[in-house]
Amino acid sequence: MRPAGLRAGWFAGGVVAVLFALVAGIAFGPVSLPPAGVAAELLNLLPGVRIDSGLNAREVAIITELRLPRVVLGLLVGAMLALAGAAYQGVFRNPLADPHLLGVAAGAGLGVTAVIAFRSGTGDATANLPMSVPLAAFVGAIAAVALTWLLGAAGGRARGPATLILAGVAVSAFLAAAQTYLMQQHVDTLREVYSWLLGRLATAGWHDVLLVLPYAAVTGAIVLSQRRELDVLTVGDEEAASLGLHPQRSRYLLIVAASLGTAAAVSVSGLIGFVGIIVPHTLRLLAGPSYRSILPLSVLFGAAFLALTDLVARTVASPNELPIGVVTAFFGAPFFAVVLRKSRTS
Repeated sequence: MRPAGLRAGWFAGGVVAVLFALVAGIAFGPVSLPPAGVAAELLNLLPGVRIDSGLNAREVAIITELRLPRVVLGLLVGAMLALAGAAYQGVFRNPLADPHLLGVAAGAGLGVTAVIAFRSGTGDATANLPMSVPLAAFVGAIAAVALTWLLGAAGGRARGPATLILAGVAVSAFLAAAQTYLMQQHVDTLREVYSWLLGRLATAGWHDVLLVLPYAAVTGAIVLSQRRELDVLTVGDEEAASLGLHPQRSRYLLIVAASLGTAAAVSVSGLIGFVGIIVPHTLRLLAGPSYRSILPLSVLFGAAFLALTDLVARTVASPNELPIGVVTAFFGAPFFAVVLRKSRTS
């Protein structure tokens, strides 16, 4: 067991990372704001706190109406993707398991594309997303992970890391083909769908944050409550059953909860890859293999990682904005290659 002080230190580090990402994401952009003033305005949002930030009314409006909702959305999406990735890795006992590599994101993407394609009306089909979008994404995500799980064991083969990843690739390819067909049949929505597919956190106010918040709360509560069960599952189903755990019940509960979080994240942000691999695997190397540490730390560091990645996407090519999925792929593709190499040699 790791010393309690070290666990507390990692938790404190995660909180600091989230606070840093929050202030930095709000302070920097087309209009730069002083970080100290931004921090003061954030504190002013707390009941009973009033600090002179030195910012004018226009700058305060930029913080509260434009940048704060986007950064908070990035924190929520990053937390859910990292938590889902950690949960999948524990359930499948596979360090390469990830919402995208298992086909979960592709299934959620197909569900959202179907809603966008068949949605009536004009304008941006991804703005002010209806409540049906997370539901469609969730159905697609559950269907995709079920197909991957079944295909990975077809013909009596064991669900090893390589087999499971290959099954996920196959399922993702099939769902991507169905998604392409839908897009060709509804060419009037191509621009909106492509913008969504590349990943984005653009939000007009707090609507998307309020939409995804209940799903994030449910996912976090379920997965974090199962962190000890995940540690037991790592020793194998027979050993877990002998310790009084119901392996299949715990596994299905975690898959459903992780898929719900992935679906909610995908429905508001598009397909943002590699967060579920980079954050949990890095924490496993640095903070230890116990999921009692990995899961809560994935929430904190995943939130900070995506918020800072969004900051890079907004500023690196200013005044243009890169799709955030491009930035995460830039960091994630080499990282995935390293993890794949290590998993093959271990």
